[in-house]
Amino acid sequence: MSTPVNKALRLLEGAEEKVKKTRVLVGLDGFVDSIIRVVDKRHSQDEFDPILTIDSFSKRIAKAAGKSANIELVVERQKLGGNGPIMANALVVYGAKVRYIGNLGHPKIHRVFAEFAEKCDVISVAEPSHTDALEFDDGKVMLTRPKALLDLTWKNLKQKIGEDKLLKYFQEADFIALTNWTQIPFMSDIWDEIQKSIAPKLTGEKRTIFFDLADPDKRTLEDVKRGLELIAAFEKYFYAILGLNESEARQIAGALGIARVGKGAGLAELAAQIREKLKISVIVIHPREYAVAADPDGETMVDGPFCAKPLISTGAGDHFNAGFSLGRILGGDLEASLQIGVATSGFYVRTARSPTLADLRKFLKEI
Repeated sequence: MSTPVNKALRLLEGAEEKVKKTRVLVGLDGFVDSIIRVVDKRHSQDEFDPILTIDSFSKRIAKAAGKSANIELVVERQKLGGNGPIMANALVVYGAKVRYIGNLGHPKIHRVFAEFAEKCDVISVAEPSHTDALEFDDGKVMLTRPKALLDLTWKNLKQKIGEDKLLKYFQEADFIALTNWTQIPFMSDIWDEIQKSIAPKLTGEKRTIFFDLADPDKRTLEDVKRGLELIAAFEKYFYAILGLNESEARQIAGALGIARVGKGAGLAELAAQIREKLKISVIVIHPREYAVAADPDGETMVDGPFCAKPLISTGAGDHFNAGFSLGRILGGDLEASLQIGVATSGFYVRTARSPTLADLRKFLKEI
């Protein structure tokens, strides 16, 4: 029987050589992530009970209304962050040739990106932003300080890199990913300029381009609609993929005037409806427990190896995006690509590290 796991394993068998030859261009954000636990009860200098759920955390905060509160945060570690760097780093660990454009420190690369910068071609145009990621068993609360993202403009990209080099980078890429539209205020303008100045000049086979909006709830309806129109316009030059988590998918459905639908098969139907509205190649949606996708041939759903108590959850969606992209790079169908996506994310939340291709094969055989 050709199950999603079997499909994924066949696709990954001996994939190292093909992946090593794949050139990927990713951008444009960059964050220094502080992974944090919130203290519930402290027992000693070294021991404490963390607050386990977002609901419990919200109740602790609510109790302080009209009074005050002292909430202790414990920074477990600092790591590279941002949708783009986390996704790109996962692709690097697979073995792909990655070029990254973003704000990882300028003129000097920030220390959390140092190892990443040694393994791929990094072009940094600004200082990184910062995120305090409060981790809970049922999710995370991301407190961001994104001011540095204001420096990510088309003008700055042209000044620091040059339009000719930008064209060269797009021309040399087999696969492109542009992420974190929500937090980059001028991303829509950058997309517009890419369509005007870069895309019409590309030669050779049509490339695949992946988009991740990153929770557009704080953006206005007009902004969201413009962003979606631009993504749809990329289909003229690329095979466009839009990746969404469940919350993002429902927000996008609302912006597109699509009626609310249920979970599971209903969410797969929603993916198909969004794809039909935007007229792009693929829509993929990844809740915590499973993932769905739709292309011109239909929609499908794959169960994920759900982890009730993740070692880390910050970056899980970006690892899913890397895994799904790997499936597409290797020529997999929706089902195989979804399976590689949920396996990559599942491995990451259990180990707090990105999987190699060998890790993926082993993990898939065990789930």
